Amino acid sequence: MASRVSNFTDLIQRVAASCLLHPLACRPESNDINENETGDEEDEDSQSENGKEEEEEEENEERLRVWEEAEEEEVRSRSVKELEMLMAEVFDAVSAMKRAYLSLQEAHSPWDPDKMRVADVAVVGELRRIGVLREKFRRRVRRGESGCGGKRVVVGATLREVVAPYEAAVEELKREVKVKEVEVENLTEKLRSIANLTAGGKKGRSQSKRRIRCSLSQVSPAPELFETSFNQVKETFKSFTSLLLSLMRSANWDIAAAVRSIEAATAATPPPPASTIGSHHAKYALESYISRKIFESFDHETFYMDGSLSSLINPDQFRRDCFTQFKDMKSMDPIELLGILPTCHFGKFCSKKYLSIIHEKMESSLLGDLEHRRQVLAGNHPRSKFYSEYLGVAKAIWLLHLLAFSVDPPPSLFEVSGGAEFHPLYMESVLRVGGGGRVAGGQNVGFLVTPGFKLGNGLIIKARVYLTPRT
Repeated sequence: MASRVSNFTDLIQRVAASCLLHPLACRPESNDINENETGDEEDEDSQSENGKEEEEEEENEERLRVWEEAEEEEVRSRSVKELEMLMAEVFDAVSAMKRAYLSLQEAHSPWDPDKMRVADVAVVGELRRIGVLREKFRRRVRRGESGCGGKRVVVGATLREVVAPYEAAVEELKREVKVKEVEVENLTEKLRSIANLTAGGKKGRSQSKRRIRCSLSQVSPAPELFETSFNQVKETFKSFTSLLLSLMRSANWDIAAAVRSIEAATAATPPPPASTIGSHHAKYALESYISRKIFESFDHETFYMDGSLSSLINPDQFRRDCFTQFKDMKSMDPIELLGILPTCHFGKFCSKKYLSIIHEKMESSLLGDLEHRRQVLAGNHPRSKFYSEYLGVAKAIWLLHLLAFSVDPPPSLFEVSGGAEFHPLYMESVLRVGGGGRVAGGQNVGFLVTPGFKLGNGLIIKARVYLTPRT
Protein backbone atom coordinates (compact mmCIF):
# COMPACT_ATOMS: atom_id res chain seq x y z
CA MET A 1 0.00 0.00 0.00
CA ALA A 2 2.81 2.31 0.90
CA SER A 3 4.54 1.53 -2.36
CA ARG A 4 1.46 2.43 -4.40
CA VAL A 5 1.09 5.78 -2.72
CA SER A 6 4.68 6.64 -3.31
CA ASN A 7 4.36 5.73 -6.95
CA PHE A 8 1.32 7.96 -7.37
CA THR A 9 3.10 10.73 -5.53
CA ASP A 10 6.11 10.43 -7.81
CA LEU A 11 3.89 10.59 -10.82
CA ILE A 12 2.30 13.81 -9.61
CA GLN A 13 5.69 15.31 -8.86
CA ARG A 14 6.99 14.47 -12.30
CA VAL A 15 3.96 16.06 -13.98
CA ALA A 16 4.32 19.16 -11.79
CA ALA A 17 8.03 19.37 -12.57
CA SER A 18 7.33 19.07 -16.26
CA CYS A 19 4.78 21.92 -16.08
CA LEU A 20 7.23 24.05 -14.12
CA LEU A 21 10.04 23.39 -16.61
CA HIS A 22 7.88 24.27 -19.59
CA PRO A 23 5.55 27.11 -18.54
CA LEU A 24 4.98 28.59 -22.07
CA ALA A 25 4.63 25.45 -24.11
CA CYS A 26 0.93 25.99 -24.79
CA ARG A 27 1.08 29.78 -25.55
CA PRO A 28 2.32 29.59 -29.19
CA GLU A 29 -0.52 27.32 -30.09
CA SER A 30 -2.92 29.72 -28.52
CA ASN A 31 -1.39 32.67 -30.43
CA ASP A 32 -1.48 30.74 -33.67
CA ILE A 33 -5.10 30.00 -33.20
CA ASN A 34 -5.86 33.60 -32.42
CA GLU A 35 -3.86 34.78 -35.41
CA ASN A 36 -5.63 32.35 -37.70
CA GLU A 37 -8.96 33.45 -36.42
CA THR A 38 -8.00 37.12 -36.87
CA GLY A 39 -6.71 36.47 -40.44
CA ASP A 40 -9.86 34.66 -41.38
CA GLU A 41 -11.93 37.52 -40.06
CA GLU A 42 -9.80 40.03 -41.97
CA ASP A 43 -10.11 37.95 -45.18
CA GLU A 44 -13.84 37.83 -44.77
CA ASP A 45 -13.96 41.59 -44.20
CA SER A 46 -11.78 42.31 -47.26
CA GLN A 47 -13.85 39.98 -49.43
CA SER A 48 -17.05 41.68 -48.30
CA GLU A 49 -15.50 45.08 -48.94
CA ASN A 50 -14.32 43.98 -52.41
CA GLY A 51 -17.78 42.66 -53.18
CA LYS A 52 -19.33 45.92 -52.17
CA GLU A 53 -16.86 47.86 -54.33
CA GLU A 54 -17.56 45.61 -57.31
CA GLU A 55 -21.27 46.03 -56.81
CA GLU A 56 -20.86 49.79 -56.63
CA GLU A 57 -18.72 49.80 -59.78
CA GLU A 58 -21.29 47.69 -61.58
CA GLU A 59 -24.01 50.06 -60.45
CA ASN A 60 -21.98 53.07 -61.62
CA GLU A 61 -21.28 51.41 -64.97
CA GLU A 62 -24.95 50.60 -65.35
CA ARG A 63 -25.91 54.18 -64.55
CA LEU A 64 -23.30 55.48 -67.04
CA ARG A 65 -24.51 53.11 -69.74
CA VAL A 66 -28.12 54.17 -69.19
CA TRP A 67 -27.08 57.83 -69.27
CA GLU A 68 -25.07 57.34 -72.48
CA GLU A 69 -27.97 55.52 -74.13
CA ALA A 70 -30.32 58.31 -73.10
CA GLU A 71 -27.85 60.90 -74.44
CA GLU A 72 -27.49 59.01 -77.75
CA GLU A 73 -31.24 58.69 -78.04
CA GLU A 74 -31.63 62.41 -77.42
CA VAL A 75 -28.98 63.22 -80.04
CA ARG A 76 -30.61 60.82 -82.48
CA SER A 77 -34.05 62.31 -81.95
CA ARG A 78 -32.64 65.83 -82.31
CA SER A 79 -30.88 64.79 -85.53
CA VAL A 80 -34.09 63.29 -86.90
CA LYS A 81 -35.98 66.48 -86.07
CA GLU A 82 -33.32 68.57 -87.83
CA LEU A 83 -33.52 66.34 -90.89
CA GLU A 84 -37.30 66.55 -90.89
CA MET A 85 -37.13 70.34 -90.72
CA LEU A 86 -34.53 70.39 -93.53
CA MET A 87 -36.65 68.15 -95.75
CA ALA A 88 -39.69 70.32 -95.08
CA GLU A 89 -37.70 73.36 -96.19
CA VAL A 90 -36.57 71.46 -99.31
CA PHE A 91 -40.13 70.50 -100.20
CA ASP A 92 -41.30 74.08 -99.65
CA ALA A 93 -38.51 75.41 -101.88
CA VAL A 94 -39.26 72.89 -104.65
CA SER A 95 -42.96 73.71 -104.52
CA ALA A 96 -42.22 77.43 -104.66
CA MET A 97 -39.86 76.89 -107.59
CA LYS A 98 -42.53 74.91 -109.47
CA ARG A 99 -45.01 77.71 -108.94
CA ALA A 100 -42.47 80.30 -110.10
CA TYR A 101 -41.60 78.24 -113.19
CA LEU A 102 -45.29 77.85 -114.00
CA SER A 103 -45.66 81.63 -113.79
CA LEU A 104 -42.66 81.96 -116.10
CA GLN A 105 -44.31 79.70 -118.67
CA GLU A 106 -47.61 81.56 -118.40
CA ALA A 107 -45.78 84.86 -118.96
CA HIS A 108 -44.61 83.64 -122.37
CA SER A 109 -48.10 82.97 -123.72
CA PRO A 110 -49.42 85.59 -123.99
CA TRP A 111 -46.13 87.48 -123.93
CA ASP A 112 -45.84 89.57 -120.77
CA PRO A 113 -42.31 90.92 -120.20
CA ASP A 114 -43.02 92.30 -116.73
CA LYS A 115 -44.46 89.04 -115.42
CA MET A 116 -41.66 87.15 -117.13
CA ARG A 117 -38.98 89.18 -115.36
CA VAL A 118 -40.69 88.77 -111.99
CA ALA A 119 -41.11 85.01 -112.51
CA ASP A 120 -37.51 84.69 -113.64
CA VAL A 121 -36.27 86.39 -110.47
CA ALA A 122 -38.49 84.10 -108.38
CA VAL A 123 -37.16 80.96 -110.08
CA VAL A 124 -33.55 82.03 -109.59
CA GLY A 125 -34.24 82.87 -105.94
CA GLU A 126 -35.75 79.46 -105.25
CA LEU A 127 -32.86 77.71 -107.00
CA ARG A 128 -30.42 79.60 -104.80
CA ARG A 129 -32.47 78.66 -101.76
CA ILE A 130 -32.25 74.97 -102.72
CA GLY A 131 -28.48 75.40 -103.19
CA VAL A 132 -28.18 76.81 -99.66
CA LEU A 133 -30.13 73.85 -98.27
CA ARG A 134 -27.86 71.46 -100.15
CA GLU A 135 -24.75 73.07 -98.64
CA LYS A 136 -26.36 72.97 -95.23
CA PHE A 137 -26.97 69.23 -95.57
CA ARG A 138 -23.41 68.63 -96.77
CA ARG A 139 -21.93 70.52 -93.83
CA ARG A 140 -24.08 68.50 -91.47
CA VAL A 141 -22.91 65.22 -93.01
CA ARG A 142 -19.26 66.28 -92.77
CA ARG A 143 -19.77 67.35 -89.14
CA GLY A 144 -21.31 63.95 -88.35
CA GLU A 145 -18.41 62.09 -89.97
CA SER A 146 -15.79 64.13 -88.11
CA GLY A 147 -17.59 63.39 -84.84
CA CYS A 148 -16.99 59.67 -85.43
CA GLY A 149 -13.23 60.07 -85.34
CA GLY A 150 -12.87 60.93 -89.01
CA LYS A 151 -12.82 57.29 -90.04
CA ARG A 152 -15.62 57.57 -92.61
CA VAL A 153 -14.40 60.43 -94.75
CA VAL A 154 -15.73 59.89 -98.26
CA VAL A 155 -12.96 60.71 -100.68
CA GLY A 156 -15.26 60.81 -103.74
CA ALA A 157 -17.51 63.43 -102.19
CA THR A 158 -14.49 65.53 -101.23
CA LEU A 159 -13.15 65.40 -104.78
CA ARG A 160 -16.54 66.41 -106.19
CA GLU A 161 -16.67 69.35 -103.81
CA VAL A 162 -13.20 70.44 -104.91
CA VAL A 163 -13.95 70.07 -108.64
CA ALA A 164 -17.49 71.51 -108.56
CA PRO A 165 -16.46 75.21 -108.43
CA TYR A 166 -14.18 74.74 -111.44
CA GLU A 167 -16.92 72.96 -113.40
CA ALA A 168 -19.32 75.78 -112.59
CA ALA A 169 -16.72 78.31 -113.73
CA VAL A 170 -16.26 76.44 -117.02
CA GLU A 171 -20.01 76.37 -117.64
CA GLU A 172 -20.21 80.08 -116.88
CA LEU A 173 -17.42 80.77 -119.37
CA LYS A 174 -19.22 78.71 -122.01
CA ARG A 175 -22.37 80.75 -121.48
CA GLU A 176 -20.37 83.96 -121.77
CA VAL A 177 -18.83 82.72 -125.03
CA LYS A 178 -22.29 82.06 -126.43
CA VAL A 179 -23.42 85.53 -125.41
CA LYS A 180 -20.37 87.06 -127.08
CA GLU A 181 -21.04 85.07 -130.24
CA VAL A 182 -24.60 86.39 -130.33
CA GLU A 183 -23.29 89.93 -129.82
CA VAL A 184 -20.82 89.47 -132.67
CA GLU A 185 -23.59 88.22 -134.95
CA ASN A 186 -25.79 91.18 -134.03
CA LEU A 187 -22.98 93.65 -134.64
CA THR A 188 -22.22 91.98 -137.97
CA GLU A 189 -25.88 92.27 -138.91
CA LYS A 190 -25.94 95.94 -137.93
CA LEU A 191 -22.74 96.58 -139.86
CA ARG A 192 -24.23 94.92 -142.92
CA SER A 193 -27.38 97.01 -142.66
CA ILE A 194 -25.29 100.16 -142.20
CA ALA A 195 -23.22 99.27 -145.27
CA ASN A 196 -26.38 98.71 -147.30
CA LEU A 197 -27.83 102.02 -146.19
CA THR A 198 -24.57 103.80 -146.96
CA ALA A 199 -24.27 102.14 -150.37
CA GLY A 200 -27.79 103.23 -151.32
CA GLY A 201 -26.91 106.93 -151.18
CA LYS A 202 -30.23 107.75 -152.80
CA LYS A 203 -31.77 109.58 -149.89
CA GLY A 204 -28.69 111.43 -148.72
CA ARG A 205 -26.19 110.89 -145.97
CA SER A 206 -28.29 112.61 -143.31
CA GLN A 207 -31.19 110.20 -143.72
CA SER A 208 -28.82 107.24 -143.62
CA LYS A 209 -27.34 108.49 -140.36
CA ARG A 210 -30.83 108.95 -138.98
CA ARG A 211 -31.69 105.35 -139.84
CA ILE A 212 -28.49 104.09 -138.26
CA ARG A 213 -29.12 105.96 -135.02
CA CYS A 214 -32.69 104.67 -135.00
CA SER A 215 -31.68 101.07 -135.58
CA LEU A 216 -29.04 101.21 -132.85
CA SER A 217 -30.97 103.06 -130.17
CA GLN A 218 -34.42 101.46 -130.53
CA VAL A 219 -35.90 103.82 -127.97
CA SER A 220 -39.25 104.33 -129.71
CA PRO A 221 -40.99 102.70 -132.71
CA ALA A 222 -40.08 105.37 -135.26
CA PRO A 223 -40.97 104.89 -138.97
CA GLU A 224 -37.29 104.98 -139.90
CA LEU A 225 -36.72 101.93 -137.70
CA PHE A 226 -39.39 100.10 -139.68
CA GLU A 227 -37.57 100.92 -142.92
CA THR A 228 -34.28 99.63 -141.49
CA SER A 229 -35.96 96.40 -140.40
CA PHE A 230 -37.47 95.97 -143.86
CA ASN A 231 -33.98 96.25 -145.39
CA GLN A 232 -32.88 93.40 -143.10
CA VAL A 233 -35.84 91.36 -144.35
CA LYS A 234 -34.66 91.83 -147.94
CA GLU A 235 -31.15 90.71 -147.00
CA THR A 236 -32.42 87.51 -145.37
CA PHE A 237 -34.61 86.83 -148.43
CA LYS A 238 -31.59 87.06 -150.72
CA SER A 239 -29.50 84.78 -148.50
CA PHE A 240 -32.20 82.09 -148.21
CA THR A 241 -32.99 82.28 -151.92
CA SER A 242 -29.32 81.75 -152.80
CA LEU A 243 -29.22 78.67 -150.55
CA LEU A 244 -32.36 77.25 -152.19
CA LEU A 245 -30.97 77.80 -155.68
CA SER A 246 -27.69 76.10 -154.79
CA LEU A 247 -29.60 73.10 -153.42
CA MET A 248 -31.74 72.98 -156.58
CA ARG A 249 -28.66 72.99 -158.78
CA SER A 250 -27.07 70.27 -156.65
CA ALA A 251 -30.21 68.19 -157.09
CA ASN A 252 -30.05 68.78 -160.89
CA TRP A 253 -33.32 70.66 -161.02
CA ASP A 254 -34.53 72.38 -164.18
CA ILE A 255 -34.49 75.88 -162.72
CA ALA A 256 -36.64 77.43 -165.46
CA ALA A 257 -39.26 74.71 -165.12
CA ALA A 258 -39.20 75.04 -161.35
CA VAL A 259 -39.75 78.79 -161.62
CA ARG A 260 -42.66 78.32 -164.00
CA SER A 261 -44.18 75.68 -161.69
CA ILE A 262 -43.82 77.93 -158.66
CA GLU A 263 -45.36 80.91 -160.40
CA ALA A 264 -48.19 78.87 -161.89
CA ALA A 265 -49.04 77.40 -158.47
CA THR A 266 -48.99 80.65 -156.51
CA ALA A 267 -49.61 83.61 -158.81
CA ALA A 268 -53.10 85.04 -159.13
CA THR A 269 -52.36 86.01 -162.72
CA PRO A 270 -50.74 83.83 -165.40
CA PRO A 271 -46.97 83.74 -164.98
CA PRO A 272 -44.75 85.46 -167.52
CA PRO A 273 -43.44 83.39 -170.39
CA ALA A 274 -40.30 81.41 -169.77
CA SER A 275 -38.37 83.44 -172.28
CA THR A 276 -38.90 86.65 -170.29
CA ILE A 277 -37.14 85.31 -167.19
CA GLY A 278 -33.49 84.56 -167.78
CA SER A 279 -31.87 81.65 -166.00
CA HIS A 280 -29.70 84.07 -164.05
CA HIS A 281 -32.87 85.94 -162.96
CA ALA A 282 -34.57 82.84 -161.52
CA LYS A 283 -33.62 84.01 -158.03
CA TYR A 284 -36.15 86.86 -158.31
CA ALA A 285 -38.98 84.45 -159.11
CA LEU A 286 -37.97 82.24 -156.19
CA GLU A 287 -37.71 85.28 -153.90
CA SER A 288 -41.18 86.35 -155.08
CA TYR A 289 -42.55 82.94 -154.15
CA ILE A 290 -41.00 83.05 -150.67
CA SER A 291 -42.15 86.64 -150.12
CA ARG A 292 -45.73 85.86 -151.13
CA LYS A 293 -45.91 82.89 -148.78
CA ILE A 294 -44.33 84.51 -145.75
CA PHE A 295 -46.11 87.90 -146.05
CA GLU A 296 -49.49 86.19 -146.23
CA SER A 297 -51.80 87.42 -143.40
CA PHE A 298 -49.22 90.05 -142.42
CA ASP A 299 -52.02 92.54 -141.73
CA HIS A 300 -53.40 90.42 -138.84
CA GLU A 301 -51.86 90.69 -135.39
CA THR A 302 -51.16 86.93 -135.16
CA PHE A 303 -51.04 85.98 -138.87
CA TYR A 304 -54.45 84.40 -138.25
CA MET A 305 -52.91 81.69 -136.08
CA ASP A 306 -55.71 82.47 -133.60
CA GLY A 307 -58.63 84.85 -133.33
CA SER A 308 -56.99 87.38 -131.04
CA LEU A 309 -58.28 90.98 -131.23
CA SER A 310 -55.98 92.62 -128.66
CA SER A 311 -55.00 95.35 -131.13
CA LEU A 312 -58.66 96.45 -131.27
CA ILE A 313 -59.64 95.93 -127.62
CA ASN A 314 -56.64 97.72 -126.05
CA PRO A 315 -54.55 99.22 -128.87
CA ASP A 316 -52.19 101.34 -126.72
CA GLN A 317 -51.20 98.45 -124.47
CA PHE A 318 -50.88 96.14 -127.47
CA ARG A 319 -48.51 98.56 -129.20
CA ARG A 320 -46.34 98.81 -126.09
CA ASP A 321 -46.24 95.02 -125.73
CA CYS A 322 -45.29 94.56 -129.36
CA PHE A 323 -42.41 97.02 -129.15
CA THR A 324 -41.19 95.43 -125.90
CA GLN A 325 -41.18 92.04 -127.61
CA PHE A 326 -39.33 93.57 -130.53
CA LYS A 327 -36.57 94.91 -128.27
CA ASP A 328 -36.33 91.68 -126.28
CA MET A 329 -36.19 89.43 -129.34
CA LYS A 330 -33.93 91.60 -131.49
CA SER A 331 -30.72 90.20 -129.99
CA MET A 332 -31.96 86.63 -129.46
CA ASP A 333 -30.75 83.64 -131.43
CA PRO A 334 -33.92 82.06 -132.86
CA ILE A 335 -32.48 78.54 -132.57
CA GLU A 336 -31.74 79.00 -128.87
CA LEU A 337 -35.14 80.60 -128.28
CA LEU A 338 -37.02 77.77 -130.00
CA GLY A 339 -34.90 75.23 -128.18
CA ILE A 340 -36.36 76.56 -124.92
CA LEU A 341 -39.88 77.46 -126.12
CA PRO A 342 -40.59 75.43 -129.28
CA THR A 343 -44.35 76.04 -129.19
CA CYS A 344 -44.42 79.76 -128.45
CA HIS A 345 -46.19 82.11 -130.90
CA PHE A 346 -42.97 82.63 -132.84
CA GLY A 347 -42.39 78.86 -132.94
CA LYS A 348 -45.88 78.26 -134.30
CA PHE A 349 -45.32 80.96 -136.90
CA CYS A 350 -42.05 79.33 -138.01
CA SER A 351 -43.69 75.91 -138.29
CA LYS A 352 -46.68 77.25 -140.24
CA LYS A 353 -44.62 79.20 -142.75
CA TYR A 354 -42.05 76.43 -143.24
CA LEU A 355 -44.72 73.91 -144.15
CA SER A 356 -46.23 76.49 -146.49
CA ILE A 357 -42.96 77.37 -148.29
CA ILE A 358 -41.22 73.96 -148.40
CA HIS A 359 -43.67 71.31 -149.57
CA GLU A 360 -43.00 67.58 -149.30
CA LYS A 361 -41.61 66.94 -152.79
CA MET A 362 -39.31 69.95 -152.57
CA GLU A 363 -37.89 68.89 -149.20
CA SER A 364 -37.47 65.27 -150.27
CA SER A 365 -35.62 66.32 -153.42
CA LEU A 366 -33.44 69.04 -151.88
CA LEU A 367 -32.65 67.47 -148.50
CA GLY A 368 -32.93 63.79 -149.33
CA ASP A 369 -35.66 62.94 -146.81
CA LEU A 370 -38.60 64.38 -144.88
CA GLU A 371 -36.91 64.54 -141.48
CA HIS A 372 -37.31 68.33 -141.23
CA ARG A 373 -41.00 68.06 -141.95
CA ARG A 374 -41.52 65.29 -139.40
CA GLN A 375 -39.80 67.31 -136.68
CA VAL A 376 -41.77 70.46 -137.53
CA LEU A 377 -45.07 68.57 -137.51
CA ALA A 378 -44.11 67.12 -134.11
CA GLY A 379 -43.67 70.65 -132.72
CA ASN A 380 -39.87 70.68 -132.81
CA HIS A 381 -37.36 72.72 -134.78
CA PRO A 382 -34.40 71.04 -136.55
CA ARG A 383 -30.88 72.19 -135.83
CA SER A 384 -29.52 72.25 -139.36
CA LYS A 385 -27.89 74.85 -141.58
CA PHE A 386 -30.89 74.88 -143.93
CA TYR A 387 -33.44 75.41 -141.16
CA SER A 388 -31.20 77.98 -139.45
CA GLU A 389 -31.12 79.99 -142.69
CA TYR A 390 -34.89 79.76 -142.88
CA LEU A 391 -35.20 80.92 -139.25
CA GLY A 392 -33.27 84.04 -140.20
CA VAL A 393 -36.05 84.91 -142.66
CA ALA A 394 -38.77 84.01 -140.16
CA LYS A 395 -37.21 86.11 -137.40
CA ALA A 396 -36.79 89.14 -139.70
CA ILE A 397 -40.47 88.95 -140.74
CA TRP A 398 -41.60 88.44 -137.14
CA LEU A 399 -39.66 91.49 -135.96
CA LEU A 400 -41.04 93.56 -138.86
CA HIS A 401 -44.55 92.42 -137.93
CA LEU A 402 -44.04 93.38 -134.27
CA LEU A 403 -42.72 96.75 -135.34
CA ALA A 404 -45.65 97.31 -137.72
CA PHE A 405 -48.10 96.85 -134.85
CA SER A 406 -45.97 99.09 -132.59
CA VAL A 407 -46.28 102.15 -134.83
CA ASP A 408 -49.28 104.45 -134.64
CA PRO A 409 -50.78 104.52 -137.20
CA PRO A 410 -49.57 101.12 -138.43
CA PRO A 411 -47.98 100.89 -141.89
CA SER A 412 -50.23 99.77 -144.73
CA LEU A 413 -48.94 97.01 -147.01
CA PHE A 414 -49.56 97.27 -150.74
CA GLU A 415 -48.87 94.86 -153.58
CA VAL A 416 -48.64 95.13 -157.36
CA SER A 417 -50.31 92.76 -159.78
CA GLY A 418 -48.56 91.32 -162.81
CA GLY A 419 -49.10 93.39 -165.97
CA ALA A 420 -49.60 96.65 -164.07
CA GLU A 421 -47.98 99.82 -165.27
CA PHE A 422 -44.72 100.76 -163.59
CA HIS A 423 -44.94 103.76 -161.19
CA PRO A 424 -41.53 104.91 -159.88
CA LEU A 425 -43.15 106.59 -156.87
CA TYR A 426 -44.38 103.25 -155.48
CA MET A 427 -42.15 100.70 -157.23
CA GLU A 428 -38.52 99.93 -157.86
CA SER A 429 -37.18 97.43 -160.32
CA VAL A 430 -34.87 94.65 -159.21
CA LEU A 431 -33.10 95.10 -162.56
CA ARG A 432 -31.32 98.29 -163.51
CA VAL A 433 -31.34 98.70 -167.27
CA GLY A 434 -30.94 102.37 -168.11
CA GLY A 435 -28.05 104.64 -167.14
CA GLY A 436 -28.12 106.53 -163.88
CA GLY A 437 -30.25 103.85 -162.24
CA ARG A 438 -33.33 104.71 -164.27
CA VAL A 439 -35.78 102.11 -165.55
CA ALA A 440 -36.15 101.88 -169.32
CA GLY A 441 -39.54 102.75 -170.71
CA GLY A 442 -41.99 100.40 -172.40
CA GLN A 443 -42.04 97.90 -169.54
CA ASN A 444 -44.75 96.55 -167.27
CA VAL A 445 -44.67 94.63 -164.03
CA GLY A 446 -43.94 90.98 -164.67
CA PHE A 447 -44.36 89.90 -161.04
CA LEU A 448 -44.01 91.29 -157.53
CA VAL A 449 -40.81 90.38 -155.69
CA THR A 450 -41.48 92.01 -152.31
CA PRO A 451 -44.45 94.19 -151.26
CA GLY A 452 -44.26 97.86 -150.37
CA PHE A 453 -45.41 99.82 -147.33
CA LYS A 454 -46.83 103.26 -146.77
CA LEU A 455 -46.02 104.67 -143.32
CA GLY A 456 -47.97 107.16 -141.29
CA ASN A 457 -45.44 109.96 -141.72
CA GLY A 458 -45.81 109.78 -145.50
CA LEU A 459 -42.68 107.69 -146.05
CA ILE A 460 -43.12 105.09 -148.78
CA ILE A 461 -41.13 101.87 -148.89
CA LYS A 462 -41.29 100.92 -152.54
CA ALA A 463 -42.41 97.54 -153.76
CA ARG A 464 -39.72 95.61 -155.60
CA VAL A 465 -40.91 94.31 -158.95
CA TYR A 466 -39.53 92.34 -161.86
CA LEU A 467 -40.24 94.17 -165.12
CA THR A 468 -40.95 92.58 -168.48
CA PRO A 469 -41.28 94.22 -171.89
CA ARG A 470 -44.71 95.64 -172.60
CA THR A 471 -46.67 93.56 -175.14
